[in-house]
Amino acid sequence: MPDFYMAFPGGKRKALTLSYDDGVEQDIRLIEIMNKYGLKGTFNLNSGLYAKEGTVYPQGQIHRRMSKSQVTQVYKDCGQEVAMHAYEHADLVGIPLHQVPYQIIKDKEQLEEQFGRIIRGFAYPYGTVNGTVSKLLEDMGVAYARTVHSTHDFHLPSDWLQLPATCHHNDPKLMDLARQFTEQNPYGRPWMFYLWGHSYEFEANDNWQVIEEFAKFMGGRDDIWYATNIEIHDYVKAWYQLQFSADGHRVYNPTATCLYLRTWTHTYTLEPGKETLIG
Repeated sequence: MPDFYMAFPGGKRKALTLSYDDGVEQDIRLIEIMNKYGLKGTFNLNSGLYAKEGTVYPQGQIHRRMSKSQVTQVYKDCGQEVAMHAYEHADLVGIPLHQVPYQIIKDKEQLEEQFGRIIRGFAYPYGTVNGTVSKLLEDMGVAYARTVHSTHDFHLPSDWLQLPATCHHNDPKLMDLARQFTEQNPYGRPWMFYLWGHSYEFEANDNWQVIEEFAKFMGGRDDIWYATNIEIHDYVKAWYQLQFSADGHRVYNPTATCLYLRTWTHTYTLEPGKETLIG
């Protein structure tokens, strides 16, 4: 039986994605930086906490949520994913359990109406989660949910409903991890670099150069798949639906997604609905 491994679209072995929370004004500048260098990611919104239309913040206020009309204008056609962050940014472990479904479903309903698409991603407010909450999210159609745990590695998650990140952008190891990610190659399963944070932190810490340096260093590489959170989730889930013969030399792709498989010597394109012979 041949040794074979998942490859990302185009046969790539690496993926990069970002995740930023709260729907604040600083996201506008962050999206400009991401688009400049070709980075993709996900913005997690609390649809019950939009600022009132016409809000003028006092000078010096850092955390500045946008109004509904601003949010629609900023994210709708920006090329990035929109995901849930609980309707009112509630601590889902701290509130009574019967209130959790409301925080999720209300946010999902509002965002889907606002953006005209199905919303399946989530980030835990405050990073608080337990098994009961993650199971509720799954039952309500949430595909993945990001925590605030940093792994400092690039492994694909074993549990998409308690999804860790590689690191926060303020992590002192950020650029060391970036260099490791770009300079080394995975030998087996592909790698994912997952960066998270809040864009208002760049203003609070006066360190926009952190994300500018990271984006410039990581962007524009032929061996990295730049994708949103949901794009990576859906690709990985589709890949594990592949059907193999007992000897491993035939593989059938039952999904609607073009998938990629690599051996030590070759990369195979697995067309939707077709069977492929493996070397």
